[in-house]
Amino acid sequence: MHSSDRYLPTKGNLQVKTLHRIALLNLIVLGAIAWLSPHEWYFLLLTVAQLVYVPFLLGSFLKKDELAKLSSAAFLAVIILQLTGDTRFDGLLAAIYFFFTIVIAFHGVKRFLNRGFTHLEEFMIDIGMVYLAVGGMWFFAYEAGINTGFSPMLKWLTAIHFHYSAFMLPIIVGLLGRIDQLRGYRVLATIIIVSPIIVALGITFSTTLELVSVLVYIVAIYGLILLSFRTKYTSAWQKWFMRLAFLALGMTILFSLAYAYGNWSGSYHISITFMLKFHGLMNAVIFGVSGVMVATAFLPPTKFQKPNFPVSKLRGKARVGEGFLKGKVDYKQSVQGLVDDMTIYQLDFARTIKDFYENTGNYRLFAEVNWRHWFLPFAMVYRLFSRVSQQINLPISKQQVEMTGDIYSLKKDLDSRDRVRAWVRKINHDTTFVALYSEHQESDKTYMNIALPLPGATMTGILALSKEDESLILSSREQGIYLGFRDYLMKLPLHEKFKVREIADGRLIAEHRMWLFNLPFLTIDYEIVKDDIYEK
Repeated sequence: MHSSDRYLPTKGNLQVKTLHRIALLNLIVLGAIAWLSPHEWYFLLLTVAQLVYVPFLLGSFLKKDELAKLSSAAFLAVIILQLTGDTRFDGLLAAIYFFFTIVIAFHGVKRFLNRGFTHLEEFMIDIGMVYLAVGGMWFFAYEAGINTGFSPMLKWLTAIHFHYSAFMLPIIVGLLGRIDQLRGYRVLATIIIVSPIIVALGITFSTTLELVSVLVYIVAIYGLILLSFRTKYTSAWQKWFMRLAFLALGMTILFSLAYAYGNWSGSYHISITFMLKFHGLMNAVIFGVSGVMVATAFLPPTKFQKPNFPVSKLRGKARVGEGFLKGKVDYKQSVQGLVDDMTIYQLDFARTIKDFYENTGNYRLFAEVNWRHWFLPFAMVYRLFSRVSQQINLPISKQQVEMTGDIYSLKKDLDSRDRVRAWVRKINHDTTFVALYSEHQESDKTYMNIALPLPGATMTGILALSKEDESLILSSREQGIYLGFRDYLMKLPLHEKFKVREIADGRLIAEHRMWLFNLPFLTIDYEIVKDDIYEK
């Protein structure tokens, strides 16, 4: 199956079929609950989310069939709770559903770890799964009668808030992002991520915060309404169900504003019963049904494709350092440079640049490390760990220091990449970097593939080479930097750029800049001099 279709319903994906069928069965059972339940009618607002909307939405994104058994037990527990009065087993039944939501949250985390900091629309789906566990927690607190300091009704309202606003809404916003991401989408999606927590805190602690949170929600929802009308869809049904979902929210959020303003000002009072009849019903019926239709019958495919470049299978231990290479070096194969032949990159380089990469051992490196002020406290904390691990072990001082070291060829079959050589760099006998250099081709282009072993993991930077004036540019912007651990390969919010320039025959200067979430945090300036010239 193509990676972009990995979460679509397919004939061979029993999990998708099972959860959708469970949701259809639950829809029928919901009618019986509405007829026979001894509880007030408004409890169905949460029940329909638990029994129908949750399995319908999850069925479109989860793959493993064994979850169907757990979900069946969780839904059965909810059904029993709604068909019976208060019993001593209510807490146990609610705990079954709570455990189910915790498992879903772990699936959301796993989806993220398989992808990393890329594709915000997929992260919206991940965060919805994680938030579902918060809704499950408050449902358990309500049914078990746990004393949280809040009234039973407030606990129940918080549970329903996290099922609709925190679980369903982020997923629908993610599906809109799958279709297209117009200008403003990233800001609005970020607001949707943080708003459920702010609203819950406002309801709990402060009428002022509650009012502010609703106003922020209004900005996000009406912005999404605008985007939903500007987005180009693949079908008319998909278009109108998506728009109807957001329009319903645009109407119900006005009731929330009136309710929050009344609580804040004290000038009037809107009852919770009124809110349940209008705000709750409209969300449960119009928003819920429309969202489910988009997530099932008109599900847009994911744009995420798992990277297919070779990744080092080597992992470090608690201490990396030069000892990492013990038993891994092929001493019969002598190498002098990071690259055998720079012509594989199909670029014309200055003679010294080409010679440096092909004969790296013939050069001396002098480095000046400059941490940005905002990152310096984090660098100082990280330094405590890097001195132990002896990897990415950079000094705090800006003083220029010499980096010494050697290049070794690794034994074949230890690494999943070809022609791997290790470059060990030290400062005053302390290992600074252990970097494993290789290269790979993709779409007729050659990339530098650099792996840095970490404790239990490996960080891999895929650098594209280009020329800027007479300088060599190596940048991760095109492909990225990844963290590999166990079976996961997640993209990191890191970027790096090297600029290497020849200033004289046998002399280079290089600038290594790094960004975290697009914020610059580190610059290393290098002076690189060939041995025979330095000795003169």
